[in-house]
Amino acid sequence: MIARPPSPRTVSNWILSRPETLTEPEQLELKTVRTHCPELDALTQHVRSFAVMFTQRQGGHPPAWLYAVRQDDLPSLHTLAVGMTATATRSPPDSPCPGAPARSRQMSGRAGSALLRKRVLLGQ
Repeated sequence: MIARPPSPRTVSNWILSRPETLTEPEQLELKTVRTHCPELDALTQHVRSFAVMFTQRQGGHPPAWLYAVRQDDLPSLHTLAVGMTATATRSPPDSPCPGAPARSRQMSGRAGSALLRKRVLLGQ
C-alpha cells in the first residue's frame, strides 16, 4: 500500500513549529518532503531563521535575512521582504496618531462651536 503524502496544512504546521517539538516521525516526514521539494526546503530554512532572529531579538540580522530571501525563487517571501524593506525605510509620522491633535482640541473644549454643532448633528 502506498502512503498518502501529508496535507499542505500538516506540512505548514511542521514548518512553523519549533523543530524540537516535532515527533521523530514528523521530523522524518518533513525531511522527506524537504528532500523532494527544494522550494519547501528553502522556505523552511527562511522561516526558521526568521523565527530565531525575532525570538532571540537579533535586530541587526534582518538585512542579511532579506538578502537571502531575495536569492531564492519564492515569490511570497519576496512580497514579505519588499513590505519589510518599505516599512523599515518609511519615515515615522509627525504625530503618534493622525487625528490626535484634532481629538485633543475636541476633548479639552477648544474645538469651537462649529465643530460641536457638526458633532451633535452627526451624532458623534
